[in-house]
Amino acid sequence: MPDPIAPKPPRYRRPARRLHWIMAAIVITMVPLGIAVNYLPWDAFQDWLFNLHKSLGIVVLGLVVVRLGYRLTHKPPPLPASIPPSQRLLAESVHIVLYVILFAMPVIGWIGTNAYGEPMNVFWSVTLPAVTGKNEAVSDVLWTMHNVLGLTLGGLILVHAGAALAHRFVLKDGVLGRMWPP
Repeated sequence: MPDPIAPKPPRYRRPARRLHWIMAAIVITMVPLGIAVNYLPWDAFQDWLFNLHKSLGIVVLGLVVVRLGYRLTHKPPPLPASIPPSQRLLAESVHIVLYVILFAMPVIGWIGTNAYGEPMNVFWSVTLPAVTGKNEAVSDVLWTMHNVLGLTLGGLILVHAGAALAHRFVLKDGVLGRMWPP
């Protein structure tokens, strides 16, 4: 039980909190879109969902680049001293893997889309340059990688959110408050 008189841990700066929650909302939106495009019959609605999913993926790619730049130039606030070194290492490892996956998935999706022979259209108005030619065998491998990373991302998000909630409701150490929006 933490000391009720102890000071609250310092918070992340406002830009970091905003980037975190904007990305969280987009990624959480993309999960059902990604599932839908894999399992709905191919028609105009499924095509629309797929374009929305691809477009949001490109937004995530841009945001993760901005977020990485921000993180490299703005040191995050320290964790409370009560957090054991093993948990610090685990938290940092999960964050690194989240960043890698959030960068890799849109890139793999972009290349996979081009390898399938389709253009990468963003919000029905901008076509990104093709990064590879048509090669359906490569596309199949990339979509498998994309799906595996999606499942991995989902698991890591559950671990990340579960740890944040444990810090809030079990440990009551103020860690969740470092990133909480208000």
